[in-house]
Amino acid sequence: MVSLLKKLIGSRNDRLLKQYRAQVTRINALEPKVAALSDEQLAAKTDEFRGRVQSGASLDSLLPEAFAVVREASKRVFGMRHFDVQMLGAIALHNGKISEMRTGEGKTLMATLAVYLNALSGAGVHVVTVNDYLARRDAQWMGRLYNFLGMTVGVVVPQQENEEKRAAYMADITYGTNNEYGFDYLRDNMEFRAEDRRQRPLSYAIVDEVDSILIDEARTPLIISGQAEDNTELYVRMNVVPPMLTRMAAEPKAQEPEPEGDFWVDEKGQQVYLSEAGHEKSEGILSRIGLLPEGESLYDARNITLMHHLMVALRAHNLFFLDQQYVVQEDEVVIVDEFTGRLMVGRRWSDGLHQAVEAKEGVKIQNENQTLASITFQNYFRMYDKLSGMTGTADTEAYEFQEIYSLETVIIPTNRPMVREDQNDQVFKTDKEKYQAILADIKDCHERNQPVLVGTTSIENSELLSGLLKQDKMPHEVLNAKQHAREAEIVAEAGKPGHITIATNMAGRGTDIVLGGSIEKQIDLVRADPNLSESDKEARVETIKSEWAPASERVKKAGGLRIIGTERHESRRIDNQLRGRAGRQGDPGSSRFYLSLDDSLMRIFAGDRVRSIMERLRLPEGEPIEARMVSRSIESAQRKVEARNFDIRKQLLEYDDVANDQRKVLYAQRNEVLESADVSETILNLLDAEITKQFQIYIPEESMEEQWDVPALQVVLEAEWQIEMPLVEMLEKETTLSNEDLLERVLAEARRLYGAKVELVGRENWAPFERSMLLQAIDTHWRGHLSSLDHLRQGIHLRGYAQKDPKQEYKREAFELFSAMLDRIRNETIKVLMTVKIQSAEQVEAEAAPAHLENVTYHHSDYDAALSGEDPGIDNAVSQFNATVANVVPKVGRNDPCPCGSGKKYKHCHGKLA
Repeated sequence: MVSLLKKLIGSRNDRLLKQYRAQVTRINALEPKVAALSDEQLAAKTDEFRGRVQSGASLDSLLPEAFAVVREASKRVFGMRHFDVQMLGAIALHNGKISEMRTGEGKTLMATLAVYLNALSGAGVHVVTVNDYLARRDAQWMGRLYNFLGMTVGVVVPQQENEEKRAAYMADITYGTNNEYGFDYLRDNMEFRAEDRRQRPLSYAIVDEVDSILIDEARTPLIISGQAEDNTELYVRMNVVPPMLTRMAAEPKAQEPEPEGDFWVDEKGQQVYLSEAGHEKSEGILSRIGLLPEGESLYDARNITLMHHLMVALRAHNLFFLDQQYVVQEDEVVIVDEFTGRLMVGRRWSDGLHQAVEAKEGVKIQNENQTLASITFQNYFRMYDKLSGMTGTADTEAYEFQEIYSLETVIIPTNRPMVREDQNDQVFKTDKEKYQAILADIKDCHERNQPVLVGTTSIENSELLSGLLKQDKMPHEVLNAKQHAREAEIVAEAGKPGHITIATNMAGRGTDIVLGGSIEKQIDLVRADPNLSESDKEARVETIKSEWAPASERVKKAGGLRIIGTERHESRRIDNQLRGRAGRQGDPGSSRFYLSLDDSLMRIFAGDRVRSIMERLRLPEGEPIEARMVSRSIESAQRKVEARNFDIRKQLLEYDDVANDQRKVLYAQRNEVLESADVSETILNLLDAEITKQFQIYIPEESMEEQWDVPALQVVLEAEWQIEMPLVEMLEKETTLSNEDLLERVLAEARRLYGAKVELVGRENWAPFERSMLLQAIDTHWRGHLSSLDHLRQGIHLRGYAQKDPKQEYKREAFELFSAMLDRIRNETIKVLMTVKIQSAEQVEAEAAPAHLENVTYHHSDYDAALSGEDPGIDNAVSQFNATVANVVPKVGRNDPCPCGSGKKYKHCHGKLA
């Protein structure tokens, strides 16, 4: 019935395309009229459109004219005319949908239509790319078109000056990476001055390689962190333990004897589990190396940190490998993006995993981090008023886009028919047989002058294959995270006759492989040469083009670009992206994946089934299985992984939604404080609320006089709030005084004392201090709150054992934590402002420490000796100074809470003085 209805009325996709084609017809009808305009008249159209938008015209009503203007400008600037299918894709983008267009169909140029139209509103358009190189390239390349039409273009990249960033965000169109946009949002909400913020309100974003950014990268949130505890030595000492433990051959099964060994690895869940014997052995090892006191258990409350470090060390040794998940560069462990194969410089794994990997590799261990601010990509991009995206492979994840982002996927037809031949997978028993077949295929293509692109899933595999090709003396290029800088150059050459290119994960490379090789760079160099006349330049360009045409023909006759996959990726999309490199714009091409039962995806998800088929068929060595049934079995395994990854992302989002609601409330309040020149009214309201709360602890509402504890209230007000009032005497003199009257007097006195402080320094001097204290309290307690939410999240699943819904429990407890945090912010802000000591300049000078003690750090041979002034390594004046300190400050251990009441450890607070 469904297929019959689709034939009768068309699918949803067909109906949308029909609507869009009607608009394309209107745009094409305007072409002759727009082509007759001069360059100046064409550029003047931008101001005319802006005027109409300000007068109330909708962007939809301007679409046909605006698209016709951009198409004409593109013809004049680039010599490229938008195809009708690019118009369809751009209409989908403008309507807040995802345009799925095959590789090579010109997504970058297509996006200019929707970008220009939406930039007319003046609210700013963000174009999101997967890396800095593409952001800079597209901003420069497409910027010529926008500048021709009188629009400004900015680009945001890491390590940019704030002034440059602000200017880039104020431009009509801003290019940048998803990471940079997200981090700038978090940074803006950590600033102490409104004018230091970078971004404007988020209006419209077009996400390039939308599946890579909104799905693949959405598994890990963006985190800005600062230094926390210094536990680096513990990682080094714990690093010796994993090699002493034995891995089990297989995961233990219920009602079967436990295999020999100390731990097993769950590769699906990316976790390591200790067995009963493993626990005992670990405790023995930790006791021997002095980390665990003799006779104590790893599960004692005081040893819970040791347990965490042990599990992290085991994961680092058994799940994270050099040249697969990370590389080591310049004494640093750098993460490799598992989806794009690029280095993620500056990104670190959390929960001590990065430090454990650093200890394993013997590089410098950096301090642990504390989360200062965090957001997931899902919640960041859902803040835009309108969101759209483009990619070559979104259809397999259409359900997730609709479910999480309310983004519909529209499949745009190709400009020319697709003629690439996708051959069935070949499955071998062992890796050795697989690589022999791959080498034979590469040799065959090389001899026939057919260019080959070999896709691998890790740096290690790409280098292994490169080594095999070197043994056979076959020239080739390797494109992985280590050759990141030469990426554009390698991809430009990949289509030349007989060229062999090995690439790690071709997702989001953003550069087309042109059959015969790309000639754009050569032409650009000739045109930029100041020593050549215009006629010489044109002659050289013609020579380059004439040499390229025969090379392109040779490649086409050899069968176009050949794609070879060395194993299947977890996601079908990444495989499709690799395949999509061939067959652009109707070019010929072919693709095949070579697999073995040793591949991780086959081993974990589909190995047993395929192995049993091979054994039944009794295939000789080196003979592969090539059957649609096997390919379907592999695709079924990929679907399982995709579904599991979707569940992980959805779960992450459901928990982050709780934090996101709190984040929105807190950031809104923080921005209100930031934008207010004077927060005195807010502070006075907080003062009233805090004093009232304190008052009601000792004199509850609607209580009998016998229940009042007035002496205790008097002591607390004086000691903690510096409000000196003879409350006991007042009540003795005025026996009819009610609790409401008494509260009124306390509040009036608190306001009087506060007003006196403000008067002493002047409102204009006090206001910035007042504001900064409130902001500081918000930031400090928000950081602590994020840490609490992290800890709550890690253990909340255990509530399921008590027949409680973990998500509901998390929501309830997170709300309680948030309320408690707001109370602490109020309390701390008011307490500091009420107890801060105001001194005149003369008093400050009189009480100042001796000049020679300023800004000096002293290193002592013994901590206690230093405090008592008995350390022989310091001079007499300092000894006297320390002796005074020792009399005033109680003796405190380095890791004890500081007596000042800051909540920090002594070594991070007043202990720094020593």
